[in-house]
Amino acid sequence: MSSVNKREAILDVAADLLAREGRDAVSTRAVCKAAGVQAPILYRLFGDKQGLLDAVASRGLISYLAEKRAITPSGDPVEDLRRGWDLHVGFGLAEPALYSLIYGSPRPGAEPDGAKQAAEILAGLVHRVALSGRLRVPEERAARVIHAAGRGTTLALIATPEAERDMEAARIVREAVIDAISDPAPTGSTRTGDDVVAGAITLRAALADLKVLSPSESQLLGDWLDRIIDGQKVR
Repeated sequence: MSSVNKREAILDVAADLLAREGRDAVSTRAVCKAAGVQAPILYRLFGDKQGLLDAVASRGLISYLAEKRAITPSGDPVEDLRRGWDLHVGFGLAEPALYSLIYGSPRPGAEPDGAKQAAEILAGLVHRVALSGRLRVPEERAARVIHAAGRGTTLALIATPEAERDMEAARIVREAVIDAISDPAPTGSTRTGDDVVAGAITLRAALADLKVLSPSESQLLGDWLDRIIDGQKVR
């Protein structure tokens, strides 16, 4: 059996144990026995048990990420953000053990590659809202808020017996978050301070594409826009 085949066999066994019996059942001894390999092979391929779990987590996210990337952008980037949220929650409820493995025990600076890719997709969805002129907070903050609320909501649903899950409460959380970070589609002509901030966020999002500015000019304009967005004053 080639190294690639051994790796896949080990991941298949580990994923099966995780789904059937939970994280504690995924021991190196149990995985090696079920996969028919010696422990040194597992350690050579994955480093240790945590490396194995991270590999299981990343592989398990592939189908979810493929589905999320396949979303055809609509004419409403905020609605696309809703669809992304619903996909995230749906993935967690469909794969509770895998989701808990990925998001239930956070390790700062050591998240699986799949989770990093999911964060990049979320950042892209938020960026589109910013470009539309409807984002009312900085992109990075919006992504952090959405990620934290979505993860917390999904873990809470997983921890609740299926018959008792309140999906309407989850929808309320989703709408509260979206309302907090974005504006509805423009309806009037009256300009407010919030509109100015939203405009600064929009221009900040498009700054990398403004080829008429030199790098130093882009840097300066970015600094000014950040000051407007953060409400800072010159001292």
